[in-house]
Amino acid sequence: MQAKELYELTIHEAHELLKRRQISSLELTKAVLKRIAEVESKVHACVTVVEDIALEEAEKVDNHIKTTGEVAPLTGIPALIKDAICTKAIRTTCGSRMLEDFVPPYDATVIEKLKAQKAIVVGKTNLDEFAMGSSTEHSAFFPTRNPWDLSRVPGGSSGGSAVAVSAGEAIYALGSDTGGSIRQPAGFCNVVAFRPTYGLVSRFGLVAFASSLDQIGPVTRDVTDCALVMNAMAGYDPRDSTSVPRPVPDYTRQLTASIKGLKLGIPREYLVEGMEDGVRTALEAAVAKLRELGAEMDWGASLPHTKYALAAYYILAPSEASANLARYDGVKYGFSEPGGSGVIETTERTRQFGFGPEVKRRIMLGTYALSAGYYDAYYLKAQKVRTLIKQEFDRAFERYDALITPTSPTVPFRLGERLEDPVQMYLSDACTLPVSIAGMPAISIPGGFADNLPVGMQIIGKPFSEETLLRIAFAYEQATDWHKRRPPLSRE
Repeated sequence: MQAKELYELTIHEAHELLKRRQISSLELTKAVLKRIAEVESKVHACVTVVEDIALEEAEKVDNHIKTTGEVAPLTGIPALIKDAICTKAIRTTCGSRMLEDFVPPYDATVIEKLKAQKAIVVGKTNLDEFAMGSSTEHSAFFPTRNPWDLSRVPGGSSGGSAVAVSAGEAIYALGSDTGGSIRQPAGFCNVVAFRPTYGLVSRFGLVAFASSLDQIGPVTRDVTDCALVMNAMAGYDPRDSTSVPRPVPDYTRQLTASIKGLKLGIPREYLVEGMEDGVRTALEAAVAKLRELGAEMDWGASLPHTKYALAAYYILAPSEASANLARYDGVKYGFSEPGGSGVIETTERTRQFGFGPEVKRRIMLGTYALSAGYYDAYYLKAQKVRTLIKQEFDRAFERYDALITPTSPTVPFRLGERLEDPVQMYLSDACTLPVSIAGMPAISIPGGFADNLPVGMQIIGKPFSEETLLRIAFAYEQATDWHKRRPPLSRE
């Protein structure tokens, strides 16, 4: 077997080598930075790379290890961060011209928690502008490309983070998930991504898109790494009013290869019209493998209100975006378009030229849905549908320990293929949106291939059932080798 390059290591592999002093953080960080230099011109995953800061921090970590012998699970390990998460002294653009030169004066809570373990931040990853998109083509700077096929999208909005981990530009990354923005790109790039239960991980320092939906989660190479990052990130934060005060378990303790006796449902509504045959075949093979591992599989699960989730989401999320993005007026910070004759005209010009077309589309949708005379007909009705979807999930979890679905109904589509058809683009998230609406946790793991392109498998659980989801994901991962496959780019 060919030895792994340093940039190909998992977190737990790198941790063991660092602990035994067989490698240094500086060596690991240099390997990742070298890999970025080699492949970034092909995949365009990074908006900002902070080489000097990363190398300086890595040297400090090596001195710390030498002096104290202390090596936490993330100590000295390089990560990339989605560019919607605030990082002190490192610019945070949200993939938008509006924040192109914005450098936050503080770290998001999740970044503070990573730094508490002496993790190394090497840069920020590309995304659809303000996290609004399913393909990472809506960035103001450049589209990101899928390392499995450079002519295809990596998914979105956390496409840069998924690509970075898949292509070896970071050992792990952080993303955020509003309607599927971390799970769908993970499925498209053959990596692992977790959307935690709403309120489990602090949103403080995450630039808001839709506050009742947004969650930060890890993107990793395997399930063990996912559990390690969750251990570091989860927990109550008084600075986030939606944060839930509850103890955080050690998520790695449930990583056993046994799922015997668990009852898993496959909701028929997730086998949506337009699902590609290869995705269906991969799902059927994954279900067969789970049954072989001892789980009780039921193809008869049903969530009838799923068909309304897409419509409800595209009223709720744009409505919240309309309110959240009102702060970008060119007055206090960020981009300001000159030439206005007064405050109102300057604000209008700033928003006209500072936001891209997809962001403006969603602001207009949301503003319309919230306007007088339409609030009850659209926003209020969408909230009622949201309640019905949540109740339906609750009833399903009285019967099942978890639900199994595809992460996306298709394999990665070609760049530009859906840009002129927003509805087709939005349908990319048909399998992930209902989970977000209900505030449930879900993990996407490598589930197979179709036409030599990755297919993700999504495992959905009831609130705060992260341990169960990780257990199922780990058991499936150990019984397959999908997660070990690397894109052709990998050894170029």
